[in-house]
Formats: sequence, C-alpha cells, structure tokens
Amino acid sequence: QVQLVESGGGLVQAGGSLSLSCAASGRSFSGYTMGWFRQAPGKEREFVARISWNTGTGYYGDSARGRFTISRDRTKNTVALQMDSLKPEDTAVYYCGAREGGEADFGSWGQGTQVTVSS
Repeated sequence: QVQLVESGGGLVQAGGSLSLSCAASGRSFSGYTMGWFRQAPGKEREFVARISWNTGTGYYGDSARGRFTISRDRTKNTVALQMDSLKPEDTAVYYCGAREGGEADFGSWGQGTQVTVSS
C-alpha cells in the first residue's frame, strides 16, 4: 500500500520560510497526483497545492499561489512544499496526499506535520 510520511514542520516567524517534505513509498506513483493540504484547529481541511507525478506541473490554492512552490523528485520519491513569506494564518497541520490516476479523491494520506508561524 501507499505510505506517506511528512517532515520539515516547525516554528517560524512571519515572513520566514520553511520547506516540507513528503516521503512516498509502497508503489510506483506514475500517473498519480500528489498534494499538500492543511488543517488548522477548528477549521476545515484546505487545499494548498498539487502536482502531477509524471509531468511536474503544479497547481495552487489561492492562499498558496505566489508564495509556495510544490515539487517532486521521482528519483527520491519525495514531494516538497517550499513555503516562503509565511503568515500566521499559514499555521496548521500540513498533510501530504496521493491521488491515483482516474480517482476523484485523494486516497492516501500522511500523518501530518505541524507548521506554526508566529507574528
């Protein structure tokens, strides 16, 4: 089965940067879409970014566009989220997800990594 493990979260000051990594294993991810989502306490899960495993084309949610960059390394089986110009409202648990080609929903998730942005 698919295993996803996030890392790289931590405490950072507003305006700073942080890079998250998702280690993916369990199968070939050819044809998959990999994504980052976040959830703050008491809030609904929010889409942050997604990327095609095959092409590397990324897409971003409104809150991430222009500040965050998603990438994948097919050799290392990792998906990264580079977060710049962080704001306190970026504080959340960030989750890595995987969506199989042809599926409507992300079917696999990591355990999450906490990102806290102080002002």
